[in-house]
Amino acid sequence: MTAVEANADGLIGPTHSYAGLSPGNLASGRNKGDASNPRAAVLQGLQKMKRLADLGLPQFVLPPHERPDIPFLRTLGFTGSDARALEQAWKDAPAFAAAACSASPMWAANAATVTPSADSADGRVHFTPANLVTNLHRSLEHAQTKRSLQALFQHPDHHAVHDALPSVAHLADEGAANHVRLCADHGEPGVNLLVWGRDAFQAWDGPFPARQTRQASEAVARRHGASGVVLAQQSRAAIAGGTFHNDVVCVGALDTLFHHDLAFEDTAATHAAIRAAAQGFEPIFVQVSSADLPLADAISSYLFNSMLVRLPGEDRLTLICPVETQENPRAHAVAQSLAASNGSIGRVEYVDVRQSMRNGGGPACLRLRVVLTEAELDAVYDPMRMNDELFGVLNDWAGEHYRDRLTAADLADPALLVETRSALDSLTAILDLGGSFYPFQRT
Repeated sequence: MTAVEANADGLIGPTHSYAGLSPGNLASGRNKGDASNPRAAVLQGLQKMKRLADLGLPQFVLPPHERPDIPFLRTLGFTGSDARALEQAWKDAPAFAAAACSASPMWAANAATVTPSADSADGRVHFTPANLVTNLHRSLEHAQTKRSLQALFQHPDHHAVHDALPSVAHLADEGAANHVRLCADHGEPGVNLLVWGRDAFQAWDGPFPARQTRQASEAVARRHGASGVVLAQQSRAAIAGGTFHNDVVCVGALDTLFHHDLAFEDTAATHAAIRAAAQGFEPIFVQVSSADLPLADAISSYLFNSMLVRLPGEDRLTLICPVETQENPRAHAVAQSLAASNGSIGRVEYVDVRQSMRNGGGPACLRLRVVLTEAELDAVYDPMRMNDELFGVLNDWAGEHYRDRLTAADLADPALLVETRSALDSLTAILDLGGSFYPFQRT
């Protein structure tokens, strides 16, 4: 069956900041406390979405979440007006207040795990929002993520949006950042590679958290009735080096898996399992050695957190990298050698998402990949699809509502609460999401 790979990108929110909330994310920790530029961030994200749409790939927008998350702060006992609750939280519980202000839902690769209809038991596209319980600020996301996915993928004959897994450490789930699908063609049955960092019933002693549990990956696969499942352990050395998600060292598309030699705990066994599960195609493994690209360079350049896509009318794949890859001599040399070869990756493009990169999120972090047949694509909510008109409207919207400088102190400003709600009110009208999409609109 003919199918295409669409992308749904997280629209970067007005509270985009560098709070350093994620242990193991080296860029996040390195830039903690620096002033951010939310307006530049959202414009960079929009430009990246528009570029993919212009290249002929279906591109959709996932709206930012309501931040500051006042309902969360109220569950912690902060009362009074919304502005008063925010003020008291910053005074009495600043770590919780910072979590409530995080714009982390922008990284849609963590929004959910997706199983296309070609691989699901009931022939529908399945989505399970990630519970993201390893980090407090991200654990607040899954309910609104489900609401966003239901708005975009709302046809029950074609789409099934589940609840997140229970929010317990044993079922820690980080979504598609630890999932790669390989196949002969998007509409054909594929291999679903699910990468986990730790077994929930065994002790973990690494310097940074191993965020995905094997048990969560297994549960999502069972829930979706997924076929072609391969479970692989993430490299302990990579996690210790700052690879908080596997998509920092691994990306795949169609028949090609492009990865660092420290992506998996047992690379040979992972390759063998993928070959055994592949139906109708021979997987291509493009492995980069630590000698050519040390892990530190792989992480700082985010070479593997690029988007690997097949553009309409082209046989070979295109790697869409952040400009940081171009600026790192070793990573740039690897990328250019791919393009110069006769292999499956034939072209490299670069995009500027520096504001996201400074928080540890590259081009692949900003998007959720969804394989859709023609009928499934036609059933997706059209007002959220990127095109020339929406691109122009959202650029104007960002220019009107977003600040060009934001510090940690600014997050406590009650005026920012008013500004963000005004922005989100306008956005729901632009995307035709109704007047009760966000919690503040329902109270």
